[in-house]
Amino acid sequence: MTNKQSERLIDVIKFIVLLIFGILLMSPFIWMISVGFDRTANIAMPFPPRLIPENISNFNYGIIFENGRVFKAYLNSGIVTTSSVTLSVCAALLGGYAFSKGNFKGKKILFIMVLCTLMIPIEPRLIPLYKLFNSVGLLNTFWPLILPSIVSGFLIFLCKQFFDQLPDTLREAAQIDGAGEFKIFFKIYFPLAGPIAATMVILSFIWSWNDLMWPLVVLSNQELHTIPLYLASFSLENGTSLGGLTMALATVSILPIVVVYLFLQRYIIQSIALSGVKGE
Repeated sequence: MTNKQSERLIDVIKFIVLLIFGILLMSPFIWMISVGFDRTANIAMPFPPRLIPENISNFNYGIIFENGRVFKAYLNSGIVTTSSVTLSVCAALLGGYAFSKGNFKGKKILFIMVLCTLMIPIEPRLIPLYKLFNSVGLLNTFWPLILPSIVSGFLIFLCKQFFDQLPDTLREAAQIDGAGEFKIFFKIYFPLAGPIAATMVILSFIWSWNDLMWPLVVLSNQELHTIPLYLASFSLENGTSLGGLTMALATVSILPIVVVYLFLQRYIIQSIALSGVKGE
């Protein structure tokens, strides 16, 4: 067997192994979609689990869309997620650029403080945040879901690492031409930040769209419930007695994440190819 044939055989084996693992990882999602199209799953969940329902029907999807609450929950999640993603990505880009290219006193200490926030989970912050928003009368509004997500230590860290790879000579040349820091950022570095911006949009979108614990604490008004809250309340009320409807609703709830991820994944690859800057 020649070297070329052995390399081709290794590639085929790698492809088969990756395909098997990919199918295993996707099987729960495929099963979820299958149960969503199975009308009999509302009576009893199919056992043993089957990937293809015996009688395919869109009955479950018709029922969940007849209820106006799912559209209201979609709208609420859209408002919260769009606001959170926009503000957090903008803040992270500015903060990452400042920590990477800026020269000011206490920069290292401030950056260490930002990194320290990564070690604090959401649970210890629930009560202080709840008391804070309760004291200013913002409970049962979207503000408690948007404002805490603006500053993200992880996103700032990602941005700093990205801007560290871009040459400082770009900034120095712009300073010689008399450009200020904001002009340097928006005219030079911001157009090159497409890959990291797309990555942050994906991450922050998933975090905000899937957030359940914090909205559960601050939102008691059902008219303000987001998709995760609506799905959780629907599941708790019905359990497995309406498994088909629950799985259909779960499928609908993850569609925006899938669409955003697929769209921005292509954008990331495109941006990396077109940026032309690989480091100093």
